[in-house]
Amino acid sequence: MPIISQFFGIIIRMYYDEHNPPHLHAEYKGEKALFDFSGNIIQGNLYSRTATKLIREWIDLHVLELENHWELAREGKKIEAIDPLD
Repeated sequence: MPIISQFFGIIIRMYYDEHNPPHLHAEYKGEKALFDFSGNIIQGNLYSRTATKLIREWIDLHVLELENHWELAREGKKIEAIDPLD
């Protein structure tokens, strides 16, 4: 599962051949959650409000890139890294 971004100890991944709805996998300090591209947690919990807030901010900044990456991944094509939060 490719890592598409990392920032402040948060790792963001996206699987190839993934199921709908479009989402990403986030990990922080061993905790994992799936986020849709609106920033909603659809599975899991990070137990850190700060990490969750940062991920939602990052999603808002990169939603178009995420949607594009989702389509590329579903087609089995290479996906590139997305800029982290600064």
